[in-house]
Amino acid sequence: MLKKTLLSLAIAASAVSLVACNDAETVAEPTEAEATTEPMVEPEPMVETETMEEPEVIADPEVTTEESTATQNIVELASDNNDLTILTAALEASGLDQTLMDSGSEFTVFAPTDAAFADALTKLDVTKEELLADKDMLTNVLSYHVIPSMIVKSADIPYGTDIETVNGQAFSISEANVITDASGNTSNITQPDVMATNGVVHVVDTVLMPK
Repeated sequence: MLKKTLLSLAIAASAVSLVACNDAETVAEPTEAEATTEPMVEPEPMVETETMEEPEVIADPEVTTEESTATQNIVELASDNNDLTILTAALEASGLDQTLMDSGSEFTVFAPTDAAFADALTKLDVTKEELLADKDMLTNVLSYHVIPSMIVKSADIPYGTDIETVNGQAFSISEANVITDASGNTSNITQPDVMATNGVVHVVDTVLMPK
């Protein structure tokens, strides 16, 4: 009887051991978390939005058609111009300055510069003092530079037409503003339309010579 009991206990112990082993083996192994393979979404490129600046509208400058008001007569204009000192002295020496200061008359004057007179003195073989002392020569030459009783602006020049002067002789002007005098010499208008209270002055680079 005792032998059977011990055998039963041994069998029971073996069964318990087997159960314990089985429980140990059946412990669940940790499962790796499923990797989520969501597609990578690339960020959209940043698009710089340029601010379009509206072009600045520049207003057209106003065109002034009115000429500046003249404040000096022809002689005063000449005396204030550093390039017309010999002409001013010649007008005074000849007495024509009084005529060209007349506010009741209108004149168009072609005014030779000092450089132009210097060339003329060389051609005439006289000094400045000799020229200023010869009133008859001065009157003859200077009056050839004056158109009486009218204001002829550069826009109104009758190109290619003989233009009569106070001297009684004429000269002509080409479309290039080149004057051809009675002696066949040429002179350029270098500064047109200098307005005076009693006329207009055109500065020239050569003394005009009558016959």
